[in-house]
Amino acid sequence: MSFLSGGKVNYPARIQRAELLAVRYPASSEILSFYKHIAEWQRRFYESLPKFWGKQPVAPANGSIRSELNVPILLVAFKEFLSDMSGAGPSPVALRARFLKDEAESRWAAILEQAWSEGLHEFGEDAVADDDREPLDEFLTRAFLQPYAEFVVGAMLPPALTMTVCRCPRCNSLPVAGVLRPEGDGGKRMLLCAQCSQEWDFRRILCASCGEETEAKLPVYVAEQFPHIRMECCDTCKCFLRTIDLTKDGNAVPMVDDIAAVPLSLWAEEKGYRRIQLNLLGT
Repeated sequence: MSFLSGGKVNYPARIQRAELLAVRYPASSEILSFYKHIAEWQRRFYESLPKFWGKQPVAPANGSIRSELNVPILLVAFKEFLSDMSGAGPSPVALRARFLKDEAESRWAAILEQAWSEGLHEFGEDAVADDDREPLDEFLTRAFLQPYAEFVVGAMLPPALTMTVCRCPRCNSLPVAGVLRPEGDGGKRMLLCAQCSQEWDFRRILCASCGEETEAKLPVYVAEQFPHIRMECCDTCKCFLRTIDLTKDGNAVPMVDDIAAVPLSLWAEEKGYRRIQLNLLGT
């Protein structure tokens, strides 16, 4: 089984897609504008990492992305990010960013190391409640560490997969979305990692949460407003995966199109389905 490595991350494509979709979907324009601002900061941070990293190896020696965090190179950038969010973020985000900005660097290091080692908060019946993690801290650290994760993963060799897996083979995070990429006369199904943005092969008829493989229990819905986005649901675990179909819109940028599809999440919640993993902005 192959693994699709994204190579150098194309932040300009994400930013341009957010601009286009903000016009196309007025109801999602505010959240897309905020995402665009985040992506612009992430692009600058991502492009600066090679200079700050220096000559030390980027890929972890043991092959596990979560084995270590290069904290020293992150602290200055985290302060800049908090400053940015305190001025540009929605009120709750801005207030939390200002609060954290006044904390000591040792506190920043602890927050970043916890986010890196524990990964994203999980949802669903099997999730373990974690009362120690402030939701807005998770958003801030996730947005900040995403380009760092993408940079580190880009330096790692692709893993050899011998079976279909529901978690990212790189960082063990859950998938935030699915992707159908053109292949032959159809589409090849991939999963998109919520943290490091890598994609990996996944079977077409299989729930990415519980492993259900009975086709009758895996309904797929498509809304007229978003003809290139599939709502892949599971009636066994009541989870859904939003899949961006690039065979229908080759210009789509899965991460951004997923954020834009706010009405689809509202529809799914009304039907009793929940996301396997929330995207960065929780849409």
